[in-house]
Amino acid sequence: MAGGLFALLDDISVLAKAAASSIDDVATGAAKTAVKTSGVIVDDVAAAPQYVTGLSPKRELPVVWKITKGSLANKFLIVIPLLLILSWIAPVLFPYLLIIGGTYLSYEGAEKALEWMHIVKEEHHSAEVVADTPEALEKSMVRSAVMTDLVLSMEIMTISLSTIHAHGFWTRLATLCVVAILMTVLVYGAVAALIRLDDTGRFMARRRSRWVRILGLGMIRAMPKVFDLLSIVGTLAMLWVGGHLIWENLGEVGLHFFHDTLHGLEHVLEPAGGLVSWLGTAVVSMVGGLVWGTVVFLLVRGAMKIVKTSRG
Repeated sequence: MAGGLFALLDDISVLAKAAASSIDDVATGAAKTAVKTSGVIVDDVAAAPQYVTGLSPKRELPVVWKITKGSLANKFLIVIPLLLILSWIAPVLFPYLLIIGGTYLSYEGAEKALEWMHIVKEEHHSAEVVADTPEALEKSMVRSAVMTDLVLSMEIMTISLSTIHAHGFWTRLATLCVVAILMTVLVYGAVAALIRLDDTGRFMARRRSRWVRILGLGMIRAMPKVFDLLSIVGTLAMLWVGGHLIWENLGEVGLHFFHDTLHGLEHVLEPAGGLVSWLGTAVVSMVGGLVWGTVVFLLVRGAMKIVKTSRG
């Protein structure tokens, strides 16, 4: 009896260690993904408030909640199953998917950078919504936001899957699920907080305390600058992540020059310290993303002009 009890306790100990190891793998994978997808996340937070523009303040948070539910549905019903199936039947496609994803990020980042430099005319990317009633307007905005989120979710989860080194199906699935929930809560929680900051500032500006009023007015005045800063940080991060994805995965498909150059630079800068090495490779990735994105942007712009001319 005692031997059986000790054997049972030993089995429980082994299972507990295995469970702890799996949890650690999931946490490690989620942490790596957070860094890799930073550009998409920050840019998403900066852009998402446009989808409540024109709505009644009372409807802003309910609309954000609807978009949040749509985002979770995108990730759990479409993106995660699709990526897991692809990783099973055609894993060779992932480097190409990541190059496409890096190209998309670089294109978006380069377009914004060119607008800042006044090389191209700035365009408004918010969805054009035509609706006769507030209810129709709200539905159209939610639909547009959820469709945009589907593209960004595919990008985030593809990058996530590429950073997961665990081979077990359940560990990979658990990591993707944790990432999906964390990213969705982070993005739309931040959006909800940002949307309400100006309301908080107005509330504080009506208080009797002079310092509270000053703080409230400061919050109101700071909000446009906060969104501008988010846009800048998001754009730089998109160029960095996009360029890094392209440089790394070109090596995976046989074009080793870019991959070897990046790692050669990292090796050269390594004696100067980890931070210097990281900054050097980040800047090179960012410049690479800007150049690649600019080329793609000019090709797309040229193709659009040709199509417009042929139709005209």
